[in-house]
Amino acid sequence: MIKTGDPCGLGASSSEARLHFDTELQELGGGPRRRLLMVDDEPAFELSFYCGTCPLLFRRLETAREKLSLESVQERLTGALADPNDGGVIEAFGALLPEGEYLPLLLDVEPRLVVPGKEGDYFSGEQVTTWGIDQFWGLPEYPHTPYYRTFETAVDEDAHLYEFVVPMVPPTWNERERVEEYIALMERETVPTAVAISTLDVCQPAIDQGGDYFVHWGLTHFLLDGHHKLEAAATVGRTVRLLSLLTLDESLAGAENAARLPALRAQPRSARVTRQATRRP
Repeated sequence: MIKTGDPCGLGASSSEARLHFDTELQELGGGPRRRLLMVDDEPAFELSFYCGTCPLLFRRLETAREKLSLESVQERLTGALADPNDGGVIEAFGALLPEGEYLPLLLDVEPRLVVPGKEGDYFSGEQVTTWGIDQFWGLPEYPHTPYYRTFETAVDEDAHLYEFVVPMVPPTWNERERVEEYIALMERETVPTAVAISTLDVCQPAIDQGGDYFVHWGLTHFLLDGHHKLEAAATVGRTVRLLSLLTLDESLAGAENAARLPALRAQPRSARVTRQATRRP
């Protein structure tokens, strides 16, 4: 299931929004400017670099400690939203976001919890096939958080879409009783709704260094509401409806790429068929 609303202006002034995007210099030696997702003026996640040639990234930082649920819409989110504009949910969460243009997407996701470095980890799997390991650390990128993989599909022969749902705090911080409550609801065929602010980052190395050189489209949903719902769904193999508020201003993708998302997201799920590059000895 996928529904999309029209691009719309949302958000509060910079002094009132609880979330915003920012950049800062690396602490050691200046370096490239870090792209950050900020919560309550604290850096919560480091994101992909603006250059678009560095690897896709979402890295949880030490100051990421806050969830952003809203009590005023909890009852409406217990079940599945039928439309992105249903029940005033966009307006309620829009007040947390920075002013800008957003594309609302209503998606059904089947989350699978992934631990970095373990089976199914994008950063030590698909990303390494294209970028190789970090030349300084001698290791893959490390996101410093468990996360959920939900969907992937081919964009074309030379590009692939990967979708992630990233909790603001680790699942180990969730309340066990609430997770069990949502498991019980899901077993009675209830599909609850989660809410996220999302980015679309399109990344491709400047030169071919890996075994499979292609463009990575990363659709990353940072959870505003739904931490217990996602863990419950991953535990029992159920579906969650996700209202994604995709920022068009802060994504590393053009408007034409964002406009393709509804059609791409409606395609069947398919894994990338790795094509080993032919190299001269």
